[in-house]
Amino acid sequence: MPRATVDVLQGTLELLVLKTLSRGDALHGFEILRWLHDTTEGALLIEEGALYPALHRLERRGLLAGEWGISEKGRRAKYYRLTRSGRAALHDEEARWLRYVRAWQQISVAVAGGA
Repeated sequence: MPRATVDVLQGTLELLVLKTLSRGDALHGFEILRWLHDTTEGALLIEEGALYPALHRLERRGLLAGEWGISEKGRRAKYYRLTRSGRAALHDEEARWLRYVRAWQQISVAVAGGA
């Protein structure tokens, strides 16, 4: 049976990009998509049309630094890496996301317990 995919929730794509790049590698857009796809076993549905504007937004905000290079296929590609500000933003956003997940778990437990 094929795995179900889920659309990425609005506002989480940038967090996914920051987390992916926190591994330390400079990656171009397609590598980011491929890594997220492979890591989640295809569970996340991320469109290229959403990724590239997110990369540009993050770069404009100083959270990513981009540098042009040549891809493994011999094509010109922009490689992105986290900046110091990007690491700080990732830390803050991860903390916020984890607070949200904990709140969701509390709600789920309360509903399951009949509270």
